[in-house]
Amino acid sequence: METGFFNSSPIIKTRSRYPLQQQFIHRKNSKENLDRFIPNRSAMDFDYAHCMLTERNKGKENPIASSPSREAYRKQLAESLNLNRTRILAFKNKPPERHDLIPSQFSTLIQDNKPAKPRRVIPQTSEKTLDAPDLLDDYYLNLLDWGSRNVLAIALGNTVYLWNETNRSTSELVTVDDEDGPVTSVSWAPDGQHIAVGLNNSEVQLWDTASYIQLRTLRGGHRQRVGSLAWNNHILTTGGMDGIIVNNDVRVRSHIVDTYRGHSQEVCGLKWSASGSQLASGGNDNLLYIWDRARASSNRETQWLHRLEDHASAVKAIAWCPFQANLVASGGGSGDQCIKFWNTHTGACLNSVDTGSQVTSLLWNKNERELLSSHGHAGNQLTLWKYPSMVKMAELTGHTSRVLSMTQSPEGCTVASAAADETLRLWNVFGGPEKAAKAKPRARTEPFGHVNGLR
Repeated sequence: METGFFNSSPIIKTRSRYPLQQQFIHRKNSKENLDRFIPNRSAMDFDYAHCMLTERNKGKENPIASSPSREAYRKQLAESLNLNRTRILAFKNKPPERHDLIPSQFSTLIQDNKPAKPRRVIPQTSEKTLDAPDLLDDYYLNLLDWGSRNVLAIALGNTVYLWNETNRSTSELVTVDDEDGPVTSVSWAPDGQHIAVGLNNSEVQLWDTASYIQLRTLRGGHRQRVGSLAWNNHILTTGGMDGIIVNNDVRVRSHIVDTYRGHSQEVCGLKWSASGSQLASGGNDNLLYIWDRARASSNRETQWLHRLEDHASAVKAIAWCPFQANLVASGGGSGDQCIKFWNTHTGACLNSVDTGSQVTSLLWNKNERELLSSHGHAGNQLTLWKYPSMVKMAELTGHTSRVLSMTQSPEGCTVASAAADETLRLWNVFGGPEKAAKAKPRARTEPFGHVNGLR
């Protein structure tokens, strides 16, 4: 495990006095088939047609006068025709293409009027590099999160630091005692003001970052360290090294409301779906579980919806798709190295992609159909994939040791990555939406306001 604080190049690590300080389509022409058929006059027999029409008119209101010579001619003409091969109307094998029907000067004008979509440039280097000394080189922990109020939280050893991206300021939230630490997980509540801090002693602390006051400590849910956290409104879900998953209602004194048991080893990945109806959990037992919130019960251990066994190594990287509610992506560790896509309604594996290296985190682009993955040995890179083709769009390099965690800014454009080289890098990998707007903070404090002093 390496140690080192947020600093600039050169490569040689020198400890900073303060953490989180900055280091010094080409489109093919479409061919459309029309529903118009053009008769082929060369294949028509007008004499036979005339004869047949004349025959039909006999005996009607205005019959045509007939003579012996005309009747003999009609019979001879009918006998000379091969009725099996003659059609009154014959059609060409292929209708004309549309561009043949449009004058060239107009087709050029139509193409010129179509605005070309600008091609997005993906920066290959990070925008900022910050020192992250004492960042634990532990694959199973989740030590980085970006809140809805544009504040980045990172745990370095026993201390949680807050870095405000708006004014570039750094502050220390809490330093726990050695017997309680180190800090093993951090996760912002949806309001962006409150944060959960998981500890090595199996406890979870809740903090108000506006006043720097600890609101309460959650105890009794786990017997070992809490390495993963996930919020679902006022429910804080915790995953422990004991393999247990607990739903905690932070508004009430008796906070444990549901318990999920399925993993036999440490729970290292937890993510709620956007609707809050399903929870995905990954563990060191190589399993991915899908849990249904509607099935949760405080009276008994909750049964999973799906138990997915396709990964061959620990599952930490989990990301729910923002544009398809029942799609979740998961990544496996060094013995698996695959990104898999799942239909959470049926439990079917839709696709599996071998990345060639350990997968540590996954993030979806909120504005485009793209997926970003972070990796360990040998590249220690971030890889941007086009979904669903999973074609590589870019590989972002700069970290010199494995990337441990990634998190996304509130507007979805910037990604922060923390690595074992004890640096935190910011990447403008997802670009800016057409109408970029910073996320508005959600002033919702009622789930926490009445629990001050509870320990």
